[in-house]
Amino acid sequence: MKKLLTGDEAIARGAYEAGVHFAAAYPGTPSTEILENLAKYPEVYAEWSPNEKVALEGAIGASVAGGRSIASMKHVGLNVAADPLFTFAYTGVNGGAVVVTADEPAMYSSQNEQDNRNYAKAAKLPMLEPADSQECLDMAKLAFEISESFDTPVLMRLTTRVCHAKSLVQCGQRQEAPVRDYHRQMDKYVCVPAVSRKLRVKVAERMAKLAEYSEKTPLNFAQYNDLQAGVITSGDCYFYAQEVFGDTVSYLKLGMTNPLPANLIREFCQKVGKIYVIEENDPYLEDAVRQLGFDPIGQALFPYTGELTPEVIRKAVFGQALPSIEYDQSKVVGRPPTLCAGCPHRGFFYEIGRRKDIMVCGDIGCYALGSAKPFNAIDTTICMGASISMGHGAQKIFKLGDKPTKVVSVLGDSTFFHTGINSLINVAYNQSSTVNIILDNRITGMTGHQENPGSGYTVKGEPTNLIDIETLVKALGFRHVRTVDPNDLDTLKKTLDEFLDLDEPSVIITRWPCALKKFSQEDKAEFTDAFSQKYTVDTDTCIGCRICMRAGCPALSFDQQAKKAKVDKVQCLGCGVCAQICPKQAIIKEGK
Repeated sequence: MKKLLTGDEAIARGAYEAGVHFAAAYPGTPSTEILENLAKYPEVYAEWSPNEKVALEGAIGASVAGGRSIASMKHVGLNVAADPLFTFAYTGVNGGAVVVTADEPAMYSSQNEQDNRNYAKAAKLPMLEPADSQECLDMAKLAFEISESFDTPVLMRLTTRVCHAKSLVQCGQRQEAPVRDYHRQMDKYVCVPAVSRKLRVKVAERMAKLAEYSEKTPLNFAQYNDLQAGVITSGDCYFYAQEVFGDTVSYLKLGMTNPLPANLIREFCQKVGKIYVIEENDPYLEDAVRQLGFDPIGQALFPYTGELTPEVIRKAVFGQALPSIEYDQSKVVGRPPTLCAGCPHRGFFYEIGRRKDIMVCGDIGCYALGSAKPFNAIDTTICMGASISMGHGAQKIFKLGDKPTKVVSVLGDSTFFHTGINSLINVAYNQSSTVNIILDNRITGMTGHQENPGSGYTVKGEPTNLIDIETLVKALGFRHVRTVDPNDLDTLKKTLDEFLDLDEPSVIITRWPCALKKFSQEDKAEFTDAFSQKYTVDTDTCIGCRICMRAGCPALSFDQQAKKAKVDKVQCLGCGVCAQICPKQAIIKEGK
């Protein structure tokens, strides 16, 4: 049975065919679809976890209990999960365990560009790097075998193109893997120093055995063509290089990249003339080749950042790209990302962006766009949950310097459940005076509307316990907590005025659904009038002041000829923010 699958879909299929029992993840591009597809298989228990650390720890528990488990995450998510990862490498497994990291060269939707191959080396874990969807399926299945054969978790490193590109995949049937018996083994799983010192020795012994395996596995192979030059590569760069060089060079394609097959690399380098190392992004393979005594051409020629697509490789090696259509680039209109029409965050960022003498610490999510024009309302964005912690630290310094600057920390509902709760505990415990904003749009918006602990549903669409954010915040000890409709600018303004004047911590929860969300029955009952209205411009009243443009809504435009504002009725979802901003009340509801 052949199917056209993305790499993410193929990873899920491979894990399914391998008999995986437990799957956990936190959504993050480009890894999100792995868990979403695993959740479609009734034989697999799958869950969205509050964060990647929890996801991996759940997978570790499942493995120790004897089940095959998988945890998937984007590259920065592995930073969150690094704490259990490194010790899991010491304990080893019972049931096979696979950890998938989806790296993102070029940072299309990420705050940094890290190469997580370094994690495999640092944690002393075997690592596999598939290059296409078929390899994703095959390597996912093999990873569980390696895990159980060598008593180790296995790291799989994907990149954006591997995750999202589609290719034909030969699928098989699920092979049920029996749940292994659980036996108490305190000398294996209780990592106190006396135990860990012994386990450290076992890790070294295991890596030596894996190094022998790496030399023999068909995952690593040489493809000899013209011997004047050779390319050493891994992952999708193998296909990129083939598109550029064809059979004019030889190739060493590495599918298992930790431990690396030193003898195989040495043999290949001795047979070819000029050696190219093509990899995204760190000189991981290049450094290994140099340590073997060779002088490859790597980052001295190829960019250290971004994707090494065929165009990039061709230009680096030959100095020119393939001919393409020429056009006047100065006439291309820039289209920066913006908050959607009807976005519940628009009113908040309009209001907070007008404030003076405040610092706004932002977070990871759609609302990072609050930093862009016309809002210019966010000063920092670092990582998940950092807004509250950073805001706390900044506010303490402002107070030490007797500065009147007030700090506002902003994050979304899913981010709050991810790592914002601990940060908010810190604010309460250490008596901060920040104003903390939780933008509750009732779903995990940025990554494609995945459920979270505040949505009331699991990844499989089953009803579950709903964690009420306001109740939780009050339980942490906050006295000043208020939930508001972010589309009601007057109430929002008064609440901000009140809370910014406080000298103790406070929390404002803006509660309104994402404009793109598929409503549950609970949503329909709570938000009865949401997105049911359209607005239009009374051209007789409009004076062309453009103040409504400060809403930054894509449904709003300005007619240069008529010198009037205009509402696109197709895009308008009736949030009414623009109507409240207009000083002449020229934007009105349709039918009035």
